[in-house]
Amino acid sequence: MVCWHLGKRSPTDTEWFADKLFRVTADGRFQLTTDGYQSYNKAIPGAFGSQVDYAQLVKIYGTPRDGVARYSPPEIIGIHRNVICGNPDQAMVCTSHVERQNLNIRMGIRRMARLTNAFSKKWDNHEYALAIFFLYYNFCRPHMTLSKGKNKGERGTPTTPAMAAKLTDHVWSLAELLNELATHC
Repeated sequence: MVCWHLGKRSPTDTEWFADKLFRVTADGRFQLTTDGYQSYNKAIPGAFGSQVDYAQLVKIYGTPRDGVARYSPPEIIGIHRNVICGNPDQAMVCTSHVERQNLNIRMGIRRMARLTNAFSKKWDNHEYALAIFFLYYNFCRPHMTLSKGKNKGERGTPTTPAMAAKLTDHVWSLAELLNELATHC
């Protein structure tokens, strides 16, 4: 997770997020895919100019289901890939990674689960919970996909996203995470 923003799904928050994303990725060109939210059409080119290959993946949904399945998403009946700027590789236009990350967040932070009574009553507490989760996810939690051994099926050295990005050389303990938080708060 290179960037996140807690806010409403509004044009202003979309622009703030796009600006944050630009600042943390300013060293190189990359491909970006978003969903079909219209505010991205202005915010992403506004923040990046011609320095990004950007496309939207727009899902077309069928008629919502009634009854027991009403909490399940409706069936996807079509997908449109729209190039907004640059030259994105059509085969790589995908929102699966961010959708998976959203699931990880909902599963890892109870206050983010749907239909729960563990919601945050204060915006600041909600933001702090997210920040701690992202620090833990990136610095303390080894990821199997990053911890591969030399031979197929072999477990390698436990590796976190922060280690893979060369931000640290080891898996942080919770004590290290809390000390880092105390230093910066």
